Amino acid sequence: MERHDEIVQVAMVDDEEPLCLGVRRILAKFQMHVADVGVDASYGFTYFTTGEDLLAAVKEGARFDLLLLDLKLPGINGLDVLTSLSQDGHEILTIMITAYATFETAVQATKLGAYDFLPKPFSPDELRYALRKATSQLVLSRAARKLAEEKRQVRFNFISVLAHELKAPLNAIEGYLNILRTEEEGQHVQMIDRSLLRLEGMKKLIFDLLDLTRIESGQKQRDFVHIDVRDLAKAAVDMLTIEARARSVSMELRAPDPVPLYADPSEIEIIFNNLVSNAVKYNKDDGGVVITLLPAEDDRPATITVADTGIGLTPEEAGKLFNEFVRIKNEDTVKVLGSGLGLSTVRKLAQLYGGDAVVQSERHVGSTFTVTLNDARPEQAPAAKTAVSPAPGLGG
Repeated sequence: MERHDEIVQVAMVDDEEPLCLGVRRILAKFQMHVADVGVDASYGFTYFTTGEDLLAAVKEGARFDLLLLDLKLPGINGLDVLTSLSQDGHEILTIMITAYATFETAVQATKLGAYDFLPKPFSPDELRYALRKATSQLVLSRAARKLAEEKRQVRFNFISVLAHELKAPLNAIEGYLNILRTEEEGQHVQMIDRSLLRLEGMKKLIFDLLDLTRIESGQKQRDFVHIDVRDLAKAAVDMLTIEARARSVSMELRAPDPVPLYADPSEIEIIFNNLVSNAVKYNKDDGGVVITLLPAEDDRPATITVADTGIGLTPEEAGKLFNEFVRIKNEDTVKVLGSGLGLSTVRKLAQLYGGDAVVQSERHVGSTFTVTLNDARPEQAPAAKTAVSPAPGLGG
């Protein structure tokens, strides 16, 4: 196996500065080989005497792989540091250093993400043993993430080529069929209509595949701006109005107040297009669709709710609905085309914004889809821009 070097950035938080300096001397001479992945690890080292100093450094962009964290500190204690790091989404493999650990403290620290414990006082050999375990975990986790990313990239490249190769013949067939449709009558027209319908289904599959794989692989260019979610909801309603009217399905948008969000408008558009399209497509004739938007408030995220009076789902069907390539097949859906990817994409997008997508449904009564969204995190986003609204804000 090819060997390569990695530097593990270690931070230590302890108010005993001589102990920190001793650990620095040990790490300066310590190296480790992780045989499973052919990695030779060495260590960078930074120490802090208070938890506040570490958190300030992390906030300013310092990156650490491994944290040696004392439980008892001046100011905030080690558990407070762990809590803050966890709440801000920082993943740092942590070894707690303490002479005062109780069973309850150990349980609480483990729940907050602590990987291991090192009792004070410790010898150089005890420190090296703890570092070997933590380094192996860290390096193997990195290798697993890299492998998963490579698999996503391969999948993206394959589907991108597939989509490109499919689009050209589809467009040609669609063009020829549209020409024939204007010249033929009777049975030929019926056959051509069916062909065009199948082509629409194939095109939807291609676009859904591209959306999903761009998101999974990180290839999708994300452009964050400040938006009012109501504008994108109204655009989705306008786009589907003709289809809804053809089946006498009413659509109502309930959004009396602005719903500000820092987001990529194209991603929120994908969410609305999938939810509202499904609400119309799987509805009953003379049914209804209600879209309700609630802005973020206190600790509650912004919420999108799309309720329909459609065919509904059994609990078993609802449990599988957000999986990839899942299409619910029964006597009510047999004539409805779809890729089975739209709702999977909706959930993945919601999770990118720290939210989720869920469904409540009852067979032959209807379904209610709820999507929660938070502002994009600053580290995800370029410098803030302001979106030009595609449509005026809505009243009640």
